[in-house]
Amino acid sequence: MIKPDNPRHRLCVAPMLDWTNRHCRYFHRLISEHAFLYTEMVTTGALIHGDPHRFLQFHPAENPVAFQLGGSNPRELALCAKMIEDYGYNEVNLNVGCPSDRVQNGRFGACLMAEPELVAECVAAMRQAVSIPVTVKSRIGIDERDSYQELVHFVATVADAGCQTFIIHARKAWLSGLSPKQNRDIPPLRYDMVYQIKQDFPALEIILNGGITTLDQAEAVLRHVDGVMIGREAYHNPYLLADVDRRFYGEPKEPRSRAMIMELLIPYIQQQLELNDGVRLNSISRHILGLFHGEPGARGWRRHLSENVCKPGADINVILEALKF
Repeated sequence: MIKPDNPRHRLCVAPMLDWTNRHCRYFHRLISEHAFLYTEMVTTGALIHGDPHRFLQFHPAENPVAFQLGGSNPRELALCAKMIEDYGYNEVNLNVGCPSDRVQNGRFGACLMAEPELVAECVAAMRQAVSIPVTVKSRIGIDERDSYQELVHFVATVADAGCQTFIIHARKAWLSGLSPKQNRDIPPLRYDMVYQIKQDFPALEIILNGGITTLDQAEAVLRHVDGVMIGREAYHNPYLLADVDRRFYGEPKEPRSRAMIMELLIPYIQQQLELNDGVRLNSISRHILGLFHGEPGARGWRRHLSENVCKPGADINVILEALKF
């Protein structure tokens, strides 16, 4: 077990676009009481010019949870950070890691690694607007700008603006030629660069993201940095999170069984379906497909949900029937 000296970010679930929405986070919180959760990325434009409540609403049971913002205008980021704080989030995180063309065209995400002074200005503006922590999630570099010296310059510049926590995806991003999916797999992992950042900036909280698929791996990484972030594995195999509280936060309680998790989730699903605000069964059930990963009956569970949740009139009974497999 890892001693929880500074447990806030000991183990995090990554912000994942279209995946880590409020229903997913509520489900994950039933599995782990302490893992630090992140929203999917939302742009400043969506909050300022769209329906902010749609993006900001969340269940208090999700806490601790951070909101990830995409943007590069300091004034707009500060305005959105204040909204986020007012809604009760524990942290606002600036996305400096997403490599998609759409994000680049909006001048945010990984392309901002080429402008550390602008990122520092954004962080300073947000810190002035809120009292909750402002953190940054980045890559180790972009395109040909991937030297350790350039990463040091980025971290030092942004830290001088008051950022104390850096979540670093230990791959560089190719801003042209690779899709976002390819950018999650093809550039090689460079854990050594993230470990060296922690050695060179011991006062900063450094969280490593990228390639973590088991809690044993996470424990090994934690010998070098302050926290780890798990992405796709936590989504596709969510019960991986069941032992997080014991192994990383010193929680003495036994983890909940899959059956107990579903027993707690069913009233939430029923409540969401009855709110009449457009929530459909498949918008929640898609997040729980992997709950029985590796267990007898897992295939039947996934098949029954996949085949029935989108049918007209689909209700909680679809979930109850799937649980019989």
